[in-house]
Amino acid sequence: MEQHPLDRLFSTIRSRRSASSDKSYTAALLAKGRVECAKKLGEEAIETGLAAATEDNSAVVRESADLLYHLLVLWTACGIEPDAVYAELRAREKQSGLEEKAAR
Repeated sequence: MEQHPLDRLFSTIRSRRSASSDKSYTAALLAKGRVECAKKLGEEAIETGLAAATEDNSAVVRESADLLYHLLVLWTACGIEPDAVYAELRAREKQSGLEEKAAR
């Protein structure tokens, strides 16, 4: 079975942790730590939202790819494995969104 593109990307990001920061953008981001990775994720989320607000779907696609990449970088910085997020999503499938929000 072929690996999901996000899982492949996560593997690539994880492999870049030990790369040189001057040769790898991913390594440079990770070297800055989780707070800076979180800030970059926020920036990308805003850019994605702005692209959607301007109704530029091609920009939404590009910015969404950036957003997903930076989310996976943040997971790596925090030591979070995709399987933990996937398990949370599976658990939420069993209830409505309103029920899930009320349970928080």
